[in-house]
Amino acid sequence: MTNAHWMLAGSLGLVLYAYAGYPLLLWLRNLKRPRLRPPAPPSLWPTVSITIPVYNEEATIRATLERLLALDYPAERRQILVVSDASTDRTDQIVREFAARGVELLRVPVRGGKTAAENAARPYLRGEIVVNTDASILIDPKALRTLIVQFGDPAVGVASGRDISVAHMGESVNVGESRYVAYEMGVRTLETRGCGIVGASGCLYAIRCQLHMTPVPEALSRDFAAALVARERGYRAVSVADARCFVPRAASLRQEYRRKVRTMARGLQTLFYKRRLLNPFRYGEFAWMLFSHKLCRWLVPWALVGAAGALVALASDAAWPRWALAVGGVGSLLGILGWLWPEGRRLPRLLTLSTYVLATNVAALHAWISVGRGELSPIWEPTRREPASLP
Repeated sequence: MTNAHWMLAGSLGLVLYAYAGYPLLLWLRNLKRPRLRPPAPPSLWPTVSITIPVYNEEATIRATLERLLALDYPAERRQILVVSDASTDRTDQIVREFAARGVELLRVPVRGGKTAAENAARPYLRGEIVVNTDASILIDPKALRTLIVQFGDPAVGVASGRDISVAHMGESVNVGESRYVAYEMGVRTLETRGCGIVGASGCLYAIRCQLHMTPVPEALSRDFAAALVARERGYRAVSVADARCFVPRAASLRQEYRRKVRTMARGLQTLFYKRRLLNPFRYGEFAWMLFSHKLCRWLVPWALVGAAGALVALASDAAWPRWALAVGGVGSLLGILGWLWPEGRRLPRLLTLSTYVLATNVAALHAWISVGRGELSPIWEPTRREPASLP
């Protein structure tokens, strides 16, 4: 075999392992493990602090607070704290209207980003469990109890909700995103039966207060770091399938692209910051899971670039590499057409999958390059999502 053959085999092997081999190994490992039963509901529910970092969310914050106040949880055991990251619209004014109903406002005078806002809120939290969510997320009314009951297991440090992608941005655009989100939730379910998930959902997760008090640098992702901090302290992070949170799609594909770049760049920085957890001699199975789920998947776009280069090198000697390049070229062309499709018009179904795959992989390459150049900023621009309703 030539070097090009080895490069092609290695590149495709990484892609297959990241998305198929790793889940398969998790499934095989779980065959010999008993299914975990959730703890019984407590006789006295623990106090919880629900934090919502916001920046200029006047369009959504009122509905968000109404939904949080309607959650099925004892009102006397619940604190709701909105952290305004120096909002310049009517967000703060709207939040103050809810003061009589127990909603608290913490205004950060200088904008510092989501993690900075979460860090600023820590001295004001009174709950035994801290619940982190987002202003644009729709939470199932029963989700909070479902999350909190997990902490009846003293080994659980973090409990993450189950993301469900819902309209809008055009029903057809949602197909690829929705399937990927469902796939990701399935992988987390497999991980939960082992030593726990390697990253919590930024849309909805709960964490023991003593773990939440761990400092996290402002440029990093606190939801990803939460599971890593839990493992460092000897706890597990679990995914809770019944704690549903509905995530409306972004208002445009380009906005979703920017979100992916920002999320992955922060994730790469967080993984580097907690890189000691990749040591299998100290962290065993968790190190393998972190390497497989996060690092291998983030390397997939580079593997695809390597595979394309290998196919080009082999194309002069055989027909099959030329056919493979032709198929990849058609898929990329469809993705480019989807990217150039006019905003506000429904994307044809023929273009949806190619557009999603292309945008996701280019965003990953963009994130790697940004991290390499040091072009990161903790300043956070929340994803503006179109309104949706609970199914």
